[in-house]
Amino acid sequence: MFRGRYDQKVDEKGRTSLPRRFREELVRSYADDRLVVARSLDRCLWAYPYKEWEAFEARVAEKGMFDPHIVQLKRAVISSAVECRVDTHGRILVPGNLRQHAGIEHDVVWVGMIRHIEIWSAGTWRDVEGEALSNAEALGRSLADLGL
Repeated sequence: MFRGRYDQKVDEKGRTSLPRRFREELVRSYADDRLVVARSLDRCLWAYPYKEWEAFEARVAEKGMFDPHIVQLKRAVISSAVECRVDTHGRILVPGNLRQHAGIEHDVVWVGMIRHIEIWSAGTWRDVEGEALSNAEALGRSLADLGL
């Protein structure tokens, strides 16, 4: 499970360090050093362990290939997916087109989302986190719906 929030930098080549706890989780739970990074439906990137991404693609493939929503999902998200190996220094190379989508330049925030990770530009993350925290009533309803 991916949890927590970690601030990192992006170097001039577009590499950023995968937080140590996330690297440990990849090895422990997936025995793999690959992430699939793709454009999200928000202003961030999604990073999935390779096996989780394969399961996601399999679920999408089961849907009707002529369903216009599924076609749009494939065009918007799956077409952008790139396999990224974690190098010996614990970094991944995030392609320029994906960094551009998320507005990532220098400072990034890695956010654990249980089965996947979100990668945000630090400035955008501050805005999104602030929105989430200001909506305490809706968060409370979500927790209640979960029986918490």
